[in-house]
Amino acid sequence: MKFRTIFAVLLCCSIGSELLAQNQGTKKPLSPEATVTGKIGNTNIEIVYCRPSARGRKMLGGNEPYGEVWRTGANAATTFTIDRDVKIEGHILPAGKYELFTIPRPTEWTIIFQKYARQWGAFSYKPENDVLRVNVKAGKTDSYVETFTIAVEEDKVSLKWENTYVAFKVQG
Repeated sequence: MKFRTIFAVLLCCSIGSELLAQNQGTKKPLSPEATVTGKIGNTNIEIVYCRPSARGRKMLGGNEPYGEVWRTGANAATTFTIDRDVKIEGHILPAGKYELFTIPRPTEWTIIFQKYARQWGAFSYKPENDVLRVNVKAGKTDSYVETFTIAVEEDKVSLKWENTYVAFKVQG
């Protein structure tokens, strides 16, 4: 009798985990990964991040509190790769791969480039690993942005979410 019960439980667990694994493959992620590439001057830029959506929630200053280090997206820390030395807001950032963190505030954000460490979120963020920090003004978007978006523009990288627009200048 014990054998039948154990066998039935194992069979149910096996079938259940197989169905769960199949369902995971068809389910769309809530914060899909995106890769943004662009060129500023002679510098190639690649940014890999996950794009969370507000989905009716207050995100900046809510779920993502003001004044705290943020991974600048969802899931794994956002990566920022450049193939040449650049100036970010007038400060040199050597060629390489970095993790991009920010500290959002209502009127000013701190943009942080940290040594690449393959972090999940900002849970193991350490200021001593910062390579460069710059402060930039926060502005307003022309219209509401539901899903967090990073773009490489003519001479800057921009971050948009909800009604917030932040950009940092890049000289390549």
